[in-house]
Amino acid sequence: MAGKAGGASSGRSPRLYQRALQVMSSEIRSGGWHNATKLNETAVAARFGISRAPARQALVELEALGLVRKAEGRGYQVVAAMGSLSSGSPTVSSVADRQPEDMRLNFLASWELIYRQVELDIASRTSFAGWRVNEATLAKTFGVSRTVAREVVARLQQRGIVSKDEAGRWQAPALTATHIAQLYELRWTLEPLALVQALPRLPDGLLPQLMADLEQAIAAGEGADWEILDRIEQQLHSQLLGHCGNPPLMQAISLPQAILVAHHRLYQPKASGAPEEPFLLEHFKIFECLLVGKVGDAAQELASHLRISSERAIERIAGRARTLSLPDLPYLERLRDIDFS
Repeated sequence: MAGKAGGASSGRSPRLYQRALQVMSSEIRSGGWHNATKLNETAVAARFGISRAPARQALVELEALGLVRKAEGRGYQVVAAMGSLSSGSPTVSSVADRQPEDMRLNFLASWELIYRQVELDIASRTSFAGWRVNEATLAKTFGVSRTVAREVVARLQQRGIVSKDEAGRWQAPALTATHIAQLYELRWTLEPLALVQALPRLPDGLLPQLMADLEQAIAAGEGADWEILDRIEQQLHSQLLGHCGNPPLMQAISLPQAILVAHHRLYQPKASGAPEEPFLLEHFKIFECLLVGKVGDAAQELASHLRISSERAIERIAGRARTLSLPDLPYLERLRDIDFS
């Protein structure tokens, strides 16, 4: 059964320190810090929502790159390149100098450092089982604070990937065929309504532009890579529908879309080429109707497209789940497997 392999996932701290290193080295090289600006493990850890160990490693790497040097006493000081600062231009440190020492770093949204990895970890595993998410162990696994872990889980809840059970514990429900069908039922009910509301609000020239992009993708055939196909999907289901002028409706639409998009990303082949996609011709029918003002017909074509897409998604995810072999993660407790037989 997919996912039975044991062993905790590794490499979390290096990934965190590398992100901190990348951001700070870029800022220093671009002239974002004055000479002698002080840095220490505590401030770096607070900024990036990581523990002191990866923060220390990032500072050591910055020293090796010649971007900081050991300061007298504790910590490090920035060695800004000569001429890197524009005369009179505001810098990060010119503002930060007026703040207490531990507040001298711009605050990046700390949860962003690990969110995408956590979403990928969970979404891939809900294809073959349901899981309980342990917030405290999540923080420990990634070497971040409980506050950061809590924010990550809250974002996952917003996207519909996790929810709370009756006991108030976080869980990631299995993406069964029934669940997939229910998500698509929401889409084929709500998205046609948004399409009808969006048409009179569309900017001039948008429809012809999107139709031209679609025709290019169709003409490319197997030469249309997954990046192109994803862009075509977004143009209809997000960009165009987003003009409906009804934020609550778009929020309701985004819930099932977010879960399915997270999974869709997992099952894309690594190869640049992609087989001919039937959804392109389905999109073409929708745009044909829109361009001649047949909005009712376009809404029907959109609903039909999403019903067919539901069947394709169930088949794709079930097929992929049978071959997935992923290690267990310490912050995820398996609840139940999906029977695709």
